Amino acid sequence: MREVPEIRVRIVRDEPVVPDRRYVVYWMVAHHRLTWNHSLQRAVSWCRQLNLPLVIFEPLRCDYRWASDRLHWFFVQGMQDQAKTLHESSVLYYPYLEPSAGAGRGLLSALSEDAAVIITDDYPCIFVPKMIEAAGQKVRCRLEAVDSNGVLPIRLAEKTFLRAVDFRRFMHRSIGAQLAEMPLPKPLTKLPTTQVAKLKPAILSRWPAACVATISPQGLAKFPIDHTVAPVTTTGGSTAGQQRMLEFVSRKLTHYQEQRRNVDQVGTSQLSPYLRFGHVSAHEVVSRVLEQSHWTPERVNMKKVSSNQGFWGLEEPVESFLDELITWRELGFNMCSRQQDYDQYESLPEWAQQTLKKHASDPRPVVYDLEQFERAETFDKIWNAAQRQLVQDGVIHNYLRMLWGKKILHWSRSPQKALEIMIHLNNKYAIDGRDPNSYSGIFWVLGRFDRAWGPEREVFGQIRYMTSDSTEKKLDLKQYLQRYSKPTR
Repeated sequence: MREVPEIRVRIVRDEPVVPDRRYVVYWMVAHHRLTWNHSLQRAVSWCRQLNLPLVIFEPLRCDYRWASDRLHWFFVQGMQDQAKTLHESSVLYYPYLEPSAGAGRGLLSALSEDAAVIITDDYPCIFVPKMIEAAGQKVRCRLEAVDSNGVLPIRLAEKTFLRAVDFRRFMHRSIGAQLAEMPLPKPLTKLPTTQVAKLKPAILSRWPAACVATISPQGLAKFPIDHTVAPVTTTGGSTAGQQRMLEFVSRKLTHYQEQRRNVDQVGTSQLSPYLRFGHVSAHEVVSRVLEQSHWTPERVNMKKVSSNQGFWGLEEPVESFLDELITWRELGFNMCSRQQDYDQYESLPEWAQQTLKKHASDPRPVVYDLEQFERAETFDKIWNAAQRQLVQDGVIHNYLRMLWGKKILHWSRSPQKALEIMIHLNNKYAIDGRDPNSYSGIFWVLGRFDRAWGPEREVFGQIRYMTSDSTEKKLDLKQYLQRYSKPTR
């Protein structure tokens, strides 16, 4: 069995593995899938070495920030996929939905008493890093965190990249070796033949496993989460994610370049929610794209190592999509994994902070507060439509998301307040929010990963400027504006 590269494995609690215990635990916190998953592959490898059964422990706490019916239901749909796939398998699947804040406290520690080793996901965003470090102080066995976030290991880079072109150059020079170390498509097929693990009755009595198959959106009413943010029509889970990925690669990829700005005919992959929840692996998407394109390493053009076109030796739409999926997505993971202040205003480039400070007292054409933004009560019909799309569907069309952020900067009393509003609205409503990639988009509005632009303008200074008038000229918005002309409720 192919081993997980050591650069992807981080020892959180350095204890000897105890071979005479009852099972190996995979504590699934970010990579919520059973395929193309380095974390799961590492857990299976330990099962093989120790001839022990596997417990997949997938908990969902209820007190994370912005917890809502929308985010909970998308997560639970992923659990339902896991439960269906693992039904009658040799894996003990243990989903746990915390009924009240703090109710799950002590559960992982209790599981660790009979665990030879615990494997979890090394995800560098929101509350996950602190949660894993805290767990390392409490569990009673070895704890390893494994990185299966992207094609490049997050610890491969030895510095924080501040420009996409520099990260792209680094990525292109490193990608060949990483493509040779992809995770196994189906790691569970490598499990040893053992009895299904059993948990202590006291554990199941205090922390009952969730019967996820019977949960409905209406059933979320009993959890102490925000019930005003309703689930979206987009289906969560690996099954839906796989279907969307295959449809995009087989039918839409060749038109990606020309259709990605079409707000009515969806030309983007729409994979960001599935990548964010770990329902789909970036490794698999890249593998599918390269396989369909009949790509071979001989096509690589190292003269194009800094370019977003020409490096892979593939058609323009394919090159563009790979650049979005790898360069831009993993640039955010590089930032979040290396800078703890990635979500703070002070993490902006010095030039951006200086120009925004210089223009902080400039008169705004209008100033809105959070509630007015949230209710889409601005004078701008395009901005209002984008905000309604976010509230209703949990997404904003990619191009309009940039405009959405730029106008919040333009209409807020300070750039710091604009950042606060963007983070809140995005993380509350977006099903791809609370992720390194979404923080990249938010902070790009304020200059991260960008450069100084001229001419210098009021409020923006040298920050890149966007207007609704220019957007309306570039995009056909007639049907879009009709669809989101007023709230649905």
